[in-house]
Amino acid sequence: MLVPPPTDGSQIQLEKGPNIKSLPDFPELPNRVTTPVLLKVGNNISTDEIMPAGARVLPFRSNIPGISQFVYYMVDETFAERAKVAQKEYGGHVIVAGDNYAQGSSREHAAIAPKYLGQVAVLAKSYARIGWQNLVNFGIMPLEFVNSDDYDTIDRDDEIEIVGLRDALTSGQPIVAKNKTKNLVYEMTHSISPRQIHILLHGGVINEFREKLSERQDLSEAPSISAKQESLADKQDVLG
Repeated sequence: MLVPPPTDGSQIQLEKGPNIKSLPDFPELPNRVTTPVLLKVGNNISTDEIMPAGARVLPFRSNIPGISQFVYYMVDETFAERAKVAQKEYGGHVIVAGDNYAQGSSREHAAIAPKYLGQVAVLAKSYARIGWQNLVNFGIMPLEFVNSDDYDTIDRDDEIEIVGLRDALTSGQPIVAKNKTKNLVYEMTHSISPRQIHILLHGGVINEFREKLSERQDLSEAPSISAKQESLADKQDVLG
């Protein structure tokens, strides 16, 4: 027997298995970033190296906290635990990469899981197109070195500071990253569209959609001008 859906399903509680978790809420892009370089990788790092697949990992595909323990596991088994520490002490982390970062299969978990662990930005020489798009969609800032040689001067655990990140994105001003450990300054760039900037500022496309949905609900709940006029006319008729 088919049961028709309720007219209003907003209060329906979904029944989930023990290994199915709701997508976590992600923070907006901060204006000031002061975080450690938690990982430095080379060229052509694939999404499989960022977020491995396989029988051990795939059971957690609907459990972001669970699957996040495997982020960069093939590169550095300590990454997830170090990311949790950096999230508590700094509010997040950045990583540094060479050319063609996030190439390979278009798995969204290669952006969602690092975001869950507090990844704020990637500083890379260049990106694979789909991997770059997924970073934007989940609120991770994909920055590129203006001078690719700057890549060679950064090491793991260097402390990176970016001041006025949100301001620079909205105004179109240059983005500068300072290596506080080595007292070096890096000019960064990006190729993000105005709409993608809006997505990043909100912390990802899901946050942006939630805001739009909330605005629509507010509009639908607000009485229309004509309804207000009719109500006023009714009151005048009663008084008159």
